[in-house]
Amino acid sequence: MTGKTHTPLRPFAAVALLVLTLTAVPAQAQLIPLLGGQRAGISSLQFLKIGTGARAVGMAESFIAVADDASALHYNPAGMVQCDGHELMFSHTSWVVDLQHEYVAGIYRLSPEDAVGVSFTALHTEDMEVRTETQPLGTGRYFSYGDIAIGVSYARQLTEQFAFGATVRYVEETIDVLKTRAFMIDLGTYYWTGLGSTRFSVAVSNFGNNVSPEGTVDMPRGEDISSFQEFSPPTLFRIGFAFEPIEDDVNRLTASAQLNHPNDNSENLALGMEYAWNELFFVRAGYKLNVDEEGLTAGAGINAPIGFGRGGVDYAYADFGRLGGVHRITVRLGF
Repeated sequence: MTGKTHTPLRPFAAVALLVLTLTAVPAQAQLIPLLGGQRAGISSLQFLKIGTGARAVGMAESFIAVADDASALHYNPAGMVQCDGHELMFSHTSWVVDLQHEYVAGIYRLSPEDAVGVSFTALHTEDMEVRTETQPLGTGRYFSYGDIAIGVSYARQLTEQFAFGATVRYVEETIDVLKTRAFMIDLGTYYWTGLGSTRFSVAVSNFGNNVSPEGTVDMPRGEDISSFQEFSPPTLFRIGFAFEPIEDDVNRLTASAQLNHPNDNSENLALGMEYAWNELFFVRAGYKLNVDEEGLTAGAGINAPIGFGRGGVDYAYADFGRLGGVHRITVRLGF
């Protein structure tokens, strides 16, 4: 999964680096002033916050400093230049309350220093019957709900140690006759420190103008509503750190820590780990701290050579507490 070979940090130094990272984050309290729970519900287009790629989700989405596959287009576009060759990814998630989430992405390497990518995300459900106060059993009319996002990304390895990437994404949300449309920007960096395999990343996702629905709603009492309140997109600022405490010809252990600062909730911390045997079999685990109804994640994967390149399948499970478990399956094809 990783295209670079590094001299691993000595175990003591590796553990010390991880401990310093994790203790430094809480010591700062909140890097940006904390508004906490009272910010919940102030942003729209919530589907953009749903994780993509079973590998990343299995590591609790502590992934921006790991991103070296096609899910980098969602987490950190700078990670595209860490991918070995070209790649296609297809991911399906059985989301909560019978919602289905799809993610398709591709990376094309223009050169050893440049890569472009295209991604498509969709969240959808079956049509639902319209119910009103006077017709609680249904009016006979049905409405649909769905979200889509189409992104175009570019990344460049500016120096041997530093890479930068950006994504421009068109987003559309449909709720019955109402549509919300917007353009979002993602920016990401990827920095190899030169100390063993340690790397450091910063990424900003879903940055854009406030949005509001367009359309006209016919209310049961006869009035029409065509003006709606504006909300901000779910902008997310992330800082991540990763390294390999163990890395030899057969075994690799990747550890990562990530601080997430959403604009609509408190900061939270994600910890992730991936063990690889011969870069063929993978086991992953992670945990999210200070996130309501989220916590433990786990997953596994397998790589297999195929006639025209390489392929792999990944699975992840995420515990959502009272909302139940969420399952993801991802297929990767490399060329």
